[in-house]
Parts: sequence; C-alpha cells; structure tokens
Amino acid sequence: MPTTFHGLAYDAFDAQLAAHFWGAALRLEVAPGATPEYAELVDGSAFGVPHLVFRRVPDGRVLRTPLHLQLTTTDLDGESRRLVGLGARRMYGVQGGGRRSVTLSDPEGNAFDLVAA
Repeated sequence: MPTTFHGLAYDAFDAQLAAHFWGAALRLEVAPGATPEYAELVDGSAFGVPHLVFRRVPDGRVLRTPLHLQLTTTDLDGESRRLVGLGARRMYGVQGGGRRSVTLSDPEGNAFDLVAA
C-alpha cells in the first residue's frame, strides 16, 4: 500500500485555542469535545479537507520545526486583516518574482504564509 497524505498534527501549548484560531482562519469547525489537551478540525462540506489535529505539548518544548502552512487567497490585504482580527500577528510582507505574500504568526507565535493567488 503506498503512503498517502492524511493530514497534519499541530503541537500547541493549548490545543483548543489553536484549533479555534485555525478553524476560524480556514472556515472549518472544531469537532465537539475539544480540550486544551486535544482538538480536531472537521470539514462540514464534501470537499474532504485534510485531517488537522491539535495536541498539547509540555511547556518549554525544545524542538521547533521550520515547516509551516502556506495559504492562498485572492484578497491578500483583506484576508490578512481578517486573520489579524482573529489573533494573528503580521511579521513581514514579501513582494518579488511576480508574487505577493505576507508572513503572519498565530496566537502561539507559529509562522504561516498567506500568498496572493
């Protein structure tokens, strides 16, 4: 059986907080039963969004991965403002090679990119 992509596991200090932020950012629902230790996002549509799980890690985690999410939007400025309104922080913007993007951080300081389509 070949390996296939199932989803992402997201290490967080507060899984419930992270799930609510990313659920609102991606317009997905937080599954019932979310706690600070464990939460999941669910897709109520027929599109089959990859599985996204949030799990609590001990305070003072040492290992930080450079891997981060890249999200595409047709309204870079408007979506950037919406995400900041949800609790993200703008880190910096990039323009070059015919592309515009902005790097933000979620409420726990994890970076992600918002790229203009």
